[in-house]
Amino acid sequence: MSSTRDIETLIELMARLPGLGPRSARRAVLQLVRKRDLLLTPLARQMQKVAETARECTICGNVGTTEICHICADQRRATGLICVVEDVADLWAMERAGVFKGRYHVLGGTLSALDQVGPEQLRIPDLIARVAEEGATEVILALKATIDGQITAHYIADQLEGRVRLTSLAQGVPVGGELDYLDDGTISAALNARKEI
Repeated sequence: MSSTRDIETLIELMARLPGLGPRSARRAVLQLVRKRDLLLTPLARQMQKVAETARECTICGNVGTTEICHICADQRRATGLICVVEDVADLWAMERAGVFKGRYHVLGGTLSALDQVGPEQLRIPDLIARVAEEGATEVILALKATIDGQITAHYIADQLEGRVRLTSLAQGVPVGGELDYLDDGTISAALNARKEI
């Protein structure tokens, strides 16, 4: 058993990733080991590189390798339009759809009394300050259609009421749905049919 301990540790670490359980992790690691030169070695090098260089954008919270992400640095983006999302996966889903030409703000989660997550644990105070600093004209609340997502949207709407136009994604995003799992057409239709809150 000691001769496979490193491999077992890799399987245990892989099994912690979302969407991978112990059996899937075991299959993935076995494939990586079998194709060591083609998959494992380049993957290990790239993971080390990302571990050393990855950081959150100081403006929006996106993940990249620079202090300010490529979206925030893009001068062609509409500066008065901010789309608020729960996490980076949601931002990437919106970008995949290719229809939003503004900027983003990643909250880092949703409000949850059960999990003791308040506004200070999220990037909500940063959003409120950013709206004022950038002179935003519209904030799109693109949060999950869950109870916590809706509570978070209402909290933000209360904080920004009267300061900026507030909209949310239109129905079509299923209740309990996550942006990362939606197809590009659904995201596009929901964004184009957003409504006042």
